[in-house]
Amino acid sequence: SKRKPRKPEQRGHNAVIAIMKRLRAFFNWCVKRGYITRTPFASCSSIGAEKYGTPYYITMEERDIIADFDFAGKAALSVQRDIFVFQCLIGCRVSDLIEMTPDSIINGAVEYMPNKKKGERPEVIRVPLNTRALALVEKYKGVDKKGRLFPYISTQKYNDAIKSIFTACGITRIVTVLNPKTGEEERRPINEIASSHMARRTFVGNLYKKVKDPSLVGALSGHKEGSKAFARYREIDEDIKKELVELLD
Repeated sequence: SKRKPRKPEQRGHNAVIAIMKRLRAFFNWCVKRGYITRTPFASCSSIGAEKYGTPYYITMEERDIIADFDFAGKAALSVQRDIFVFQCLIGCRVSDLIEMTPDSIINGAVEYMPNKKKGERPEVIRVPLNTRALALVEKYKGVDKKGRLFPYISTQKYNDAIKSIFTACGITRIVTVLNPKTGEEERRPINEIASSHMARRTFVGNLYKKVKDPSLVGALSGHKEGSKAFARYREIDEDIKKELVELLD
């Protein structure tokens, strides 16, 4: 039978801006190569900028609740929980996580080259593994039939599992998020919007709270100096704000 075409969905503001930026780069390339004489964007003064809300993520205490929760009778969910906790401990994107193998572990640290940066200058990220992370690596040694670090499932099913894990662990507090389609702020239970990328935010956010040094955290997360994405984390910690205000006493 012929496959039905997928119904077009509304794209968010940031997605549209990203598409426009790629189009502009393509037409600029065409002009440089002499394929065309003028880019359609020449008369366009601005295509706008992405809008991002303040990052939401789980605390280390919430992470430990998830890590220690007893998923008795739910072996599959327990495995995905372990993968999520490991991701929280190394801060990589899910696209990098699923490509890791035991060979990615070198002298007690995981080393990887971010997929997102491969088109740019090659950069190897090295993240030392703490006791919990090393224990998880040992626990799944030789388990995956494809020889990967963990028995991964599809990214979508992984994200679905993370939402179920949060719900089962009772991590359901309300957070303020930016709706990607409307650009408006809204309040949602964190378990309903939890995903693999929250593991990366959890790594970055909690580290930044501890050291308050973007260059140190960026060396572990792969964020560039001056990164707009990383700059958002400076707005999240109430404790840092209190410390600053107390300097005025």
